[in-house]
Amino acid sequence: MHGFLETPIEYLKGVGPQRGELLRKELNIGTFGDLLLHYPFRYVDRSRFHLVREINEELPNVQLRGTLSGIKTLGEKQAKRLVAKLTDASGSIELVWFKGIRWLQPVLKEGGEYIVFGKPTLFREKFNIAHPEIEAAEQWQQAGQAQLQPVYSTTEKAGAKGVNSRGIWKLQQALLPQLAGQVPETLTDELIAVLGGMSKEEALRQAHQPLDQSRLDSAIRRLKFEELFFIQLQLLMQKVLMQRDVRGNVFGQVGDLFNTFYKQHLPFQLTNAQKRVVKEIRHDMGSGKQMNRLLQGDVGSGKTLVALLSMLIALDNGFQAAILAPTEILAQQHFNTLVGFLRDMPLQVRLLTGSTKAPERKGLLTALERGDVHILVGTHALLEDRVRFKNLGFTVIDEQHRFGVAQRARMQAKATVPPHVLVMTATPIPRTLAMTLYGDLDVSVIDELPPGRKPIKTVHRTDAARNAVFHFMEQEVEKGRQIYVVYPLIEESTKKDPAAEPQFQLKDLMDGFESMVRRFPPPKYAVSIVHGRMDPEVKDYEMARFKKGETDIMVSTTVIEVGVDVPNASVMVIENAERFGLAQLHQLRGRVGRGAELSYCILMTGERLGNDGRTRISTMVRTQDGFEISEVDLRLRGPGDIMGTQQSGIPQLHLADLIADAELLQQARRYAQRLLDADPALREPENARTAGVLREQMKDKAAWGRIG
Repeated sequence: MHGFLETPIEYLKGVGPQRGELLRKELNIGTFGDLLLHYPFRYVDRSRFHLVREINEELPNVQLRGTLSGIKTLGEKQAKRLVAKLTDASGSIELVWFKGIRWLQPVLKEGGEYIVFGKPTLFREKFNIAHPEIEAAEQWQQAGQAQLQPVYSTTEKAGAKGVNSRGIWKLQQALLPQLAGQVPETLTDELIAVLGGMSKEEALRQAHQPLDQSRLDSAIRRLKFEELFFIQLQLLMQKVLMQRDVRGNVFGQVGDLFNTFYKQHLPFQLTNAQKRVVKEIRHDMGSGKQMNRLLQGDVGSGKTLVALLSMLIALDNGFQAAILAPTEILAQQHFNTLVGFLRDMPLQVRLLTGSTKAPERKGLLTALERGDVHILVGTHALLEDRVRFKNLGFTVIDEQHRFGVAQRARMQAKATVPPHVLVMTATPIPRTLAMTLYGDLDVSVIDELPPGRKPIKTVHRTDAARNAVFHFMEQEVEKGRQIYVVYPLIEESTKKDPAAEPQFQLKDLMDGFESMVRRFPPPKYAVSIVHGRMDPEVKDYEMARFKKGETDIMVSTTVIEVGVDVPNASVMVIENAERFGLAQLHQLRGRVGRGAELSYCILMTGERLGNDGRTRISTMVRTQDGFEISEVDLRLRGPGDIMGTQQSGIPQLHLADLIADAELLQQARRYAQRLLDADPALREPENARTAGVLREQMKDKAAWGRIG
């Protein structure tokens, strides 16, 4: 959008400087174009008028026409309200406003005929309507009301100053007549035809001033498609540019390191899924182009082993490799795993985190720059300028959404030729979200678990069944098994949890530990406690004791979500399970089931559950498929919350919805791919308008300056 649509909103009739400032601050509407992108969130059928006598509690909203009388203000200060009576041929109803009184009272006229729209409520055996929309009948008729009335989101402050849904609708009505020829087309003629032939201008007009349901549906589909199409086009174009312009080291040799490890030290037979992914990575690394591949796999699916095999190929070709992890616990886990895998191999694996002491760090960095360190595992500490590799050729980024774009670029800059990049995630990502977040990456999925892994039996128990749960735990310990008990908080909270049911009090870790010791007393049982505020040395000591089997029960917070691998642990008890997100519950459950014995996950909750809590618990009991769980999580929480709003990279969508519009998203990606297959640089005349929009959207991203 440019030119006319970039006109400051103050210049629209009915706005002016004060209201313009309000629109900017409250609704982020600063231009004509911004106003058009402030779409209705629903539409109300305004074709029918009710009579007052027809009002009942079943009606969601009613539209009335009548004469206004008894206009007066009652009460003072906080209790002040404006009341009036609307009368038609069948009776009267009271209207009441608690906000916006000083704006509204001067324009309401005693004895005037008005159109009123709102939700009737029963108060002291009489119906009234609080905060109805109201407009003089004469003005209403002049405006030419549509049968489908748009309803717009607003804020309390804006609404109190007259910029409520009705006020926004009036601004749209002032703008729409000026659009003629001012909205540039964005899609190709072919795509417009596929979408029903509606132009961008007409789609915007119908979205704010629908003539009928059919044309509204066509307009909404056209506008949603466009949002999703340009997101996918950006991602796919970035992929095209990288494949065209970013060369990569050719790792043509699969040599002694890879073959020796594969034939002599492989801890278990690879699954078919792992073999397939290794082949995909080998192909990428031999192509001469920089690899950018996303590896998705469920908890325990063997992603780290695939990453190691890939790094060994880099080492066979004379390069170094690095693993970048978001937390020290996860970095330590990767380090321990790699050291265990490579203990009989002539390779040096080192760990660098914020906790690495200065003397050790100095020696490590010297060895790294000399090329003596083959694989470096670490946290954000790897991104520091003083960390220099002799010849970095392969980078593994774990849980990429926890790193910002600038941070990832700094890792890329540590080599003359950009290293091949493997992005790993243990958080299964729904397909629609992966297409939007990682659409510029090639995707590999490990969709089977290693042989011998048994499904984890997951059950839901309430506090009433606690004694039975204790008895079961006792039986498992008698068999020589170990148990995790996870709590959501360290200290008692006096605040009620806003997401929980009323009167619901969270249990606290310390009380849980004490009650566990009372129920499982020493010396017969050994119970330990671990949480994130302990000194790292103490925490490591307690985790090591549990791993060696010296403690039977570990009472913990979610610090054990990653970093603890104890095959003998067969039971995971999660207290207040409804307080955890689905992805976290799934990660916690993945801490058990790592040995040959049948394992259990017990989800403990109070007796009462909210709708979301009930959905999370039932999903965990029903399935262990991480991708199915992630789809439910996406529906419950939305994409920004799942991936982290700060660095998720999820683009702003004004109208489209990644969940509800999944099919449209896939269609948009297919057409974007087809367009780039036919015209990779978008130079053909018929693609000029699409290329122009893309340039405008990406003008702050340097790589996109090469389009066309």
